[in-house]
Amino acid sequence: MRILLVASRTSGIGGIAQHVSELTRRLRDLGEDVDILSTENTPYVNVRRLKNLSFALISALKALRSRYDVVHVHGGLNSLVLLSARAERRVLTLHGIYSRSIGILHGGIIGRTSQRFEEIAFRRADVVTAVSRTAAEYYTKRLGREVLHIPNAIDLSIIPNEGRRFGDNQVVFVGRLSREKGIDVLLRAVRRLKTQGVRCTLVIVGDGPERNHLKEIAPENTRFLGSLPRREALEVVRGSDVFVLPSRYEGLSTSLLEAMACEIPVVATRVGGNSELVSDGENGFLANPDDPEDLGEKISLILEDRELARMFGAAGRRIVEENYSWDVVVWKYMRVYS
Repeated sequence: MRILLVASRTSGIGGIAQHVSELTRRLRDLGEDVDILSTENTPYVNVRRLKNLSFALISALKALRSRYDVVHVHGGLNSLVLLSARAERRVLTLHGIYSRSIGILHGGIIGRTSQRFEEIAFRRADVVTAVSRTAAEYYTKRLGREVLHIPNAIDLSIIPNEGRRFGDNQVVFVGRLSREKGIDVLLRAVRRLKTQGVRCTLVIVGDGPERNHLKEIAPENTRFLGSLPRREALEVVRGSDVFVLPSRYEGLSTSLLEAMACEIPVVATRVGGNSELVSDGENGFLANPDDPEDLGEKISLILEDRELARMFGAAGRRIVEENYSWDVVVWKYMRVYS
């Protein structure tokens, strides 16, 4: 088959980028002919509010040039490509509830506009999938058509054996530094822990629009490492005592999956796909979003109980091995394509 994959990025530590890059590799290993449209090979306007829209519009024009058996678009706004693509089959994958994340980032009016856009994109797609059950159920109910659940996955062979540490009681976050990720809440939680006598080193891996603001409000025991190659980021996770995902909104986090694969205990907020991965008190803790007190308490429980941490880590690894391996997920996409 000749397949076109469309995503804003296919490199870096972002969840969609990792998902699409690994899907590309797996499809090519199966002998499929795969092209990619992303910001790495497509012009766009490098202005915060115009970047994604400009990429989507230019990608839609570029997609007119060739005919494909399958066009597979990742991300809500990029589904503009579905309006122009010449293909036998059009597939849209949603990595969360798109209009809800837009509403959090840009306000209610733009969020409601994005809901209308979703409806148009859905009508153009032959098949719609979502990486979390939460998003699949939401869109199936709201838009009145079946949305298939095909989860995020990870390649277990890339998990490092050795870790990298920057201090005792290392707490780590990996992801985009933007408001929906709730890193400001994590910083407040760590500051509270310090006043309670709980010592830890917070390590932040990633970059984004909130970087400067977060550095201004961070407690002194925080290390900002910026964007790292994936292997180096995983080494930092592997060397940590707890991984924290304090999101206000989330799809199905690749970073959370990778932390579980590293056998690192996790604390995540009770939003989106986090509750699908973390069973509270069994393989990690779930905390209330926007609640630094609850988040800090869950982090402290893991740091102070090494046996609990070991148990959570082992349970998380088992869940990933059984349900979120690329060896399983790539064939789910192949069935959708055919």
